[in-house]
Amino acid sequence: MFDGPEPIYLQIAQMIRSQVLAGETAEEEQVMSTTELATTFRINPATAAKAFALLVDEGVLYKRRGLGMFVAPGARERLLASHRDSFFAEVLDPALGQADLLGIPTSAIVDHVLGRAHPDQPTTDTPR
Repeated sequence: MFDGPEPIYLQIAQMIRSQVLAGETAEEEQVMSTTELATTFRINPATAAKAFALLVDEGVLYKRRGLGMFVAPGARERLLASHRDSFFAEVLDPALGQADLLGIPTSAIVDHVLGRAHPDQPTTDTPR
């Protein structure tokens, strides 16, 4: 499962973030314990604990003493905001820079985006 190049604790943290973003794990819902994660994925419990510590620092999880780790209130909205910012900085801005280099007008980009959002509506025929 965790075969990416990044450390396993980062992959675990990303897995939990993705579950929260997708709504698979709701706010105030308990997540797997360190022991459950370690047993399920055959990893060192310290690795799971490190992932949880990272998510607590980010405000995604919080600990209820004696009960375990839970998704923090507002965690999904914080993750959405963070991912939106990253999307613009890491995906859209470079794509728009490439469009400038290729001489693609902003109107063509807008038409393309609107055409994808509403494929049943006609758009201006602009070469893509």
